Amino acid sequence: GKTEQVQEDVDVPSRRVLITGATGLLGRAVFKEFNENNWNAVGCGYRRAQPRFEQINLLDSIAVHDIIHDFQPHVIVHCAAERRPDVVESQPDAASQLNVAASANLAKEAAGVGAFLIYISTDYVFDGTSPPYKETDVPNPLNLYGKTKLEGEKAVLENNEETAVLRIPVLYGEVERLEESAVTVMFDKVQFSNKSANMDHWQQRFPTNVKDVAAVCRQLAEKRMLDPSIKGTFHWSGNEQMTKYEMACAIADAFNLPSSHLRPITDSPVVGALRPKNAQLDCSKLEMLGIGQRTPFRAGIRESLWPFLVDKRWRQTVFH
Repeated sequence: GKTEQVQEDVDVPSRRVLITGATGLLGRAVFKEFNENNWNAVGCGYRRAQPRFEQINLLDSIAVHDIIHDFQPHVIVHCAAERRPDVVESQPDAASQLNVAASANLAKEAAGVGAFLIYISTDYVFDGTSPPYKETDVPNPLNLYGKTKLEGEKAVLENNEETAVLRIPVLYGEVERLEESAVTVMFDKVQFSNKSANMDHWQQRFPTNVKDVAAVCRQLAEKRMLDPSIKGTFHWSGNEQMTKYEMACAIADAFNLPSSHLRPITDSPVVGALRPKNAQLDCSKLEMLGIGQRTPFRAGIRESLWPFLVDKRWRQTVFH
């Protein structure tokens, strides 16, 4: 009856956050971080939404309007994007709809209810020729993915001055499938040591744990609730510089696997979308605000990848 209903209501936190792309690698971590830290979090997804999250097509402006007006979030974290560079290149119109048009509309709707929007962007807005990059440095994206995300940044800031743009590099974390992250996707090549594998040793990357990005989003949101000057562009990144070859070797090392079958390729890649050589992000602006969290790569990758380890001997040392 009534008393039970009242009891339930008491436990619902008063701070509300809406997370788009909550079914994705980053979105799941962002949802979990807010949910476990006294926020009333609602996630939305599309293909993978049910039953845990709201199923919302972000291109459906009426559906977007309705969920924002019904839920009245204080904060919106916009994680949804088309992030696969080769998909962006092959389907530019669809990618632009999601990365730019949907972001602009979300910014408008956020402004309508006075919500603080955090738009997730990328280090790929930079050309990678003169790192490290500060928030004030001039972007120059090399590929269509970087271009659409930069257009998305401009669109959200034009439609809502009270927005934070958070640029981040290559992500990894607790994946549902190895293909979900450009870092974890290498695990099969690492594990099958009977077959030599070529690994890029040209592009300098800064693998970043989604849990750390999620913590930064929450810290930024909580600081913003106390201080309206928190807006504009911010950078966050892991601080361990590694090529894909070096990541693969670190992954092998983390699981005591051989790495002698991995071959470093130092030429700049020819196939696929162009990629920046070193788009290192300078994170001092967030650090000076006392915001940040960094999980060491080996610890983070071990936590993320052990379910995908095929070598049973290693498992026995852990579980017996």
